[in-house]
Amino acid sequence: MVKKKNEVDILESRIPKEILEILLKDHTTSTKDTQHNIFWATKDYEAWGCGYAEKDEILCDNIDNNNIIIPRVLKSKLQQTSRAKDMAEVFTPSWICNTQNNLVDEAWFGRKDVFNVEETDNEGIHSWTETTGQITFPKGKTWKDYVRENRLEITCGEAPYLVSRYDTTTGDIIPIEKRIGILDRKMRIVGENTKTSSEWLEATQDAYKSTYGYEWQGDNLLLARESLLYTFYDYYKYKFGKEPLKSSAKYIAYIISWNLWQMDGLKGVVPNSCCVHKDEISDLFGTTVTESQCEGCSKDDIFKHNGIYCIIKDWQTCEKIKFVSLLKV
Repeated sequence: MVKKKNEVDILESRIPKEILEILLKDHTTSTKDTQHNIFWATKDYEAWGCGYAEKDEILCDNIDNNNIIIPRVLKSKLQQTSRAKDMAEVFTPSWICNTQNNLVDEAWFGRKDVFNVEETDNEGIHSWTETTGQITFPKGKTWKDYVRENRLEITCGEAPYLVSRYDTTTGDIIPIEKRIGILDRKMRIVGENTKTSSEWLEATQDAYKSTYGYEWQGDNLLLARESLLYTFYDYYKYKFGKEPLKSSAKYIAYIISWNLWQMDGLKGVVPNSCCVHKDEISDLFGTTVTESQCEGCSKDDIFKHNGIYCIIKDWQTCEKIKFVSLLKV
């Protein structure tokens, strides 16, 4: 199925600096006047010196020329083992992502094998063959309904369920016709049902606005955001035979920076933002210091943390909302 190996091309140096700055933004902690970026949230880069500590924000000037951030498959075996042990970082092969995404689509379409047919050879090697012809939709549903259907990949890592430019476990490049990610499927639908670049861009923006993911570690999150950006370039060039305008890419990057965010998925807050509050009470007998633990952490209650709750954007109303507000029944 895949012919080329170890050609993962996620490089910050290939992304215009003004677009990379957008991809680095953290909307939860940024203000109207000050941009804050996603942060490393890992000690793996501390050897690089100042600016690479666990709590340091990832700055464009620190990464755009030295290829310091690389996909997991290109990391050393020691690094892979360490991250698997410390952060339960285990990535999923593309064929499993495909199988699970196919199950979601089978439920949505009411039939099997909409985008591809799964195969297993005599040696147990899994692959798939893409379907041909334009995809049809069940009664009462349209292609725009599918494109706008909200989808979320939790603890997304490099986002293999959303986009499949390469297999995150092998580094094998996947041709655009065979891609199996949630967003890849939406982009196939967009390509089949639009003709002009303006129609395509409008539908593509809807596809990106309805595709979400969150991740703890800053390097993984940036790789995921970059993969979604590169995916935009890939499909535009595949459809129109040329590069998109920078202005179009900037808006897609802006959408990505909102829809893929940095979060502790168990708490709904910025990683490591919960804290112990210390109060000093002074009287005639001296000063007494009392400590109060985060109620959410002590009671395992996602709605009572004292950390910074992550915000996302409701694209229909253009309002900012706390992610945990979506969990309330």
